[in-house]
Amino acid sequence: MTTAPPSQRLTQFAAGGGCACKVPPGELERVLSGLTAPPSGDLIVGAENGDDAAVVRISEDRAVVLTTDFFTPVVDDPYDWGRIAAANALSDVYAMGGEPLVAVNLLSWPRDRIPFDLAAEVLRGGADLAASAGCHLAGGHSIDDPEPKYGLAVTGTADPRRLLRNDAGVAGVPLTLTKPLGLGVLNNRHKATGEVFPEAIETMTTLNRDASRAALAAGVVCATDVTGFGLLGHLFKLARASGVSAVVDAAAVPFLAAARSSYADGFVPGGSRRNLEWVRPHVASSVSEDELLLLADAQTSGGLLVAGEIPGHPVIGELVPRGDAVVVVR
Repeated sequence: MTTAPPSQRLTQFAAGGGCACKVPPGELERVLSGLTAPPSGDLIVGAENGDDAAVVRISEDRAVVLTTDFFTPVVDDPYDWGRIAAANALSDVYAMGGEPLVAVNLLSWPRDRIPFDLAAEVLRGGADLAASAGCHLAGGHSIDDPEPKYGLAVTGTADPRRLLRNDAGVAGVPLTLTKPLGLGVLNNRHKATGEVFPEAIETMTTLNRDASRAALAAGVVCATDVTGFGLLGHLFKLARASGVSAVVDAAAVPFLAAARSSYADGFVPGGSRRNLEWVRPHVASSVSEDELLLLADAQTSGGLLVAGEIPGHPVIGELVPRGDAVVVVR
């Protein structure tokens, strides 16, 4: 761990940080409940199940995947923040089984509080990450805003016959997680202390491209990514949409090295607590409250949660026939 220079403490200009600043999931679902309609015609994935992106079929073997994601600084270094935000936005396309094609920048910046030259570093980080994904980055939109925010609107392509959807899970298949948890508590500690966690940055800037391609190659049809609603939140949405229950082996879930000690020191994002409050009525558990809160930790640019097995990644549970609880943690 190192300490970031005070002049680069971008996290101090925002109330929240990363995907932990999402609107609470229960509140979001309540607001959207009367505004979503089942997909029809060539809209094959809409907002009905809170999937990772919209998908529109344009031919028998080609579909367009559309998504957007942006957030306040999750780290102090502007270049790293740009890379993390871009990886997070591109992840929604990979989570649907697609490939990103082109993206545009979304930037909010308090010009009277933070030098605009730092915004250029954020944009450079996003551009470099998009280039590594083979995704064109062309322009975007910027506004003057009291809090810095950055992200991308992304358009990708996919085979409409080979999508990864959050409503296609079936009982009897294993659950695989492709990145370790703990990003929420580590980012919260970074914001409070300035300590830098290189392992967390590496995790957040790693594309979910290879995991997505491996899932498709294995014949997987159901997946989602693990971001602001935590593992429990995104798993609950997947199981609920698929009409099954999920069993999680808590001991099999991987965590970043400093995550548990940071949790013990009290660095828990408010978003993680809101996640657990939301899913608690649907969870049966034999593990401690601390373990549940870590499983609900709000991730930023987390991994894929795959209903299927991918070589090289841990199996953390399985889907089972729907029971009294949607999610069971053991």
